[in-house]
Amino acid sequence: MATTLTVEGMSCSGCEETVVEALERVDGVERATADSDTDTATVDGRADPLDLVTAVQDAGYEARAR
Repeated sequence: MATTLTVEGMSCSGCEETVVEALERVDGVERATADSDTDTATVDGRADPLDLVTAVQDAGYEARAR
């Protein structure tokens, strides 16, 4: 199952990497990607969307599940 988040504040590949690393630490995440051009992150797996949003926020970015 894939979950897409809107992530605000990413401006470079380093930001994308930070978001991906935060998401990959969440239980149930199999794979995560982030795209600063579209302000999105996509997660494959069975993680709780609220946990994903919290992980991104803890990494310093605004996020919301779509």
